[in-house]
Amino acid sequence: MLKKSLIATAVSALAATVALAAGTTTAAAAKSASAASSSCATSKLALHTPGQLTVATDDPAYPPYFEGNKPANGKGFESAVAYAVAKQLGFGPQKVKWVVEPFDSSYAPGPKSFDFDINEISITKARSQAVTFSTPYYTNPQAIIVYKSSPLAHAKSLAAFKNASIGVQIGTTSLSAVDQVINPKQRASVFNTSNDVVEAFKIHRVDAIVVDYATALYLSSSEISKSTIAGQFIAPGGDNWGLLMKKSSALAPCVDNALAKLKANGTLANLTKRWMSSKVAVPVLK
Repeated sequence: MLKKSLIATAVSALAATVALAAGTTTAAAAKSASAASSSCATSKLALHTPGQLTVATDDPAYPPYFEGNKPANGKGFESAVAYAVAKQLGFGPQKVKWVVEPFDSSYAPGPKSFDFDINEISITKARSQAVTFSTPYYTNPQAIIVYKSSPLAHAKSLAAFKNASIGVQIGTTSLSAVDQVINPKQRASVFNTSNDVVEAFKIHRVDAIVVDYATALYLSSSEISKSTIAGQFIAPGGDNWGLLMKKSSALAPCVDNALAKLKANGTLANLTKRWMSSKVAVPVLK
């Protein structure tokens, strides 16, 4: 009986120890969560300009990401996402300032004139050496635009583009996608801006252009008459877009937290459905 009593006492002591440890762990977790929440309080955010959230994008800013080339109007997918993130960080529309940042300089090393840049910027290992990205807010495939009268409009596979002249914008994942996935015999023609890519196509300097899928939907329906999307395909490793910040930005954990809340409450899905969904049937080419 004495032996059993000792065992029971030992078990009770062990249970108490485990309970104490669990309580300590729970308390520590709660304290950590509280600290994280406190560090993301609006008044404590590490901002480019105190009391103001500075957001960057390129000029011009195209649909469906922005409407009317006016990022500040809240219309378009990326404008809406930026304001949704701002709201989670504690900033109303009047406290958000938009600045212009060219696409190919956004991920260059060095200081930044913004808190985050939203401009269909794909998260890549190379870019992450110089800047910090948020978690993805959108995943986008690539697409090939050709003229409706082109034989390429009826392409059944990516092999059909082996002999085509293809135009892309410098520094984009579209360029990597062309090189690695299509691998045309003639190297892709690289242009400085998206406008230059479109103009080259319009004057028939190239047979086709490769851009992200959402942009292709807009260009083919609104900007380039008599064009069509021959097909879509997945970029190497996927094409995840993130909010770009300066390297090791102290704001990054708070931006990620804001995006996590927008995903959890369905806001991000609703914005994606509203601005990025399409009923156009575009074949997937392999």
